[in-house]
Amino acid sequence: MQKLLNVVKEFTAWCAMQMNVKKTYFLVIDNDKKRREQEPALLLTINGETLQAMNLDDACSYLGYWGTGNGDMRATKEVVRQKIIAARDLIKCHPLTPELATELFSSKGMGVFRFSAALIEWSESELNDVRLCVQAYKNAWHLPRSTASALFIFPKAHAGKESTLPMAVLTQELLLHAERCIRHEDVSKRILLAGLNRTLDEWLCDSFVEIIEKMELWKWDDAT
Repeated sequence: MQKLLNVVKEFTAWCAMQMNVKKTYFLVIDNDKKRREQEPALLLTINGETLQAMNLDDACSYLGYWGTGNGDMRATKEVVRQKIIAARDLIKCHPLTPELATELFSSKGMGVFRFSAALIEWSESELNDVRLCVQAYKNAWHLPRSTASALFIFPKAHAGKESTLPMAVLTQELLLHAERCIRHEDVSKRILLAGLNRTLDEWLCDSFVEIIEKMELWKWDDAT
C-alpha cells in the first residue's frame, strides 16, 4: 500500500495535481476483530503526511455519502435530518411569498434527501416522520405549528395541499434509479436484472407484475 501511495505521489507531482490529505483516510475492512487487535497499527504516508487511520465503525464522507466500513449509513441519515432542520428554520421568518418559500425548502431541504434517497435504506418509521417537512410548510405559510398537519398532507382531491413528503420523493428516486440502470446495455442493467431474477426465484414469482401484487400485502420494512 505504501508503494502504491508513493506512485500516486510521483504521478501528482508530474501532472501538478494536489491531494487533500485531510480528506484521505486509511480504513481496513476486516470483521475479524481478534486479528485486528493483534496486528500492529499500520502507518501510511503521502507527501510527508500520515494518513488518518479509521476504525471500522467510524463514519467518513465519500462521494456525498456518510458511512462506515461495515456499511452503516446512519450518519448520512443524520446529515439529511440536520440539513432539513436548517432549511426549515431558514424560512421561519421570511419575506417571500408562501409559494416561493415552499419552493426554497423543497430545493434545500427535500433536495438533500432526494440525493441519497434511492441508495440508502430508510425504514417506515423514518419515512413517516414527516413532522420536520410539515413544520417547514407551515413556516412557508406563516402558520403556527399547532395548525392541523392534514392541511398539507391530504391530497388536493380532499382539500389538502398535497405537499411533497419523503415517501413521494423516495418513490420518484427509486423509479428514476431503476430507469437509469436499464437505459443502456451495460453492467448496470445486467446487475439490476440479475437482482430481479434472484428476487423472483426467492419469492416463487413468474413475473415483475406478480411480485408487485405480492408486495402490496407486505409492510414497507419487509418490502425493502
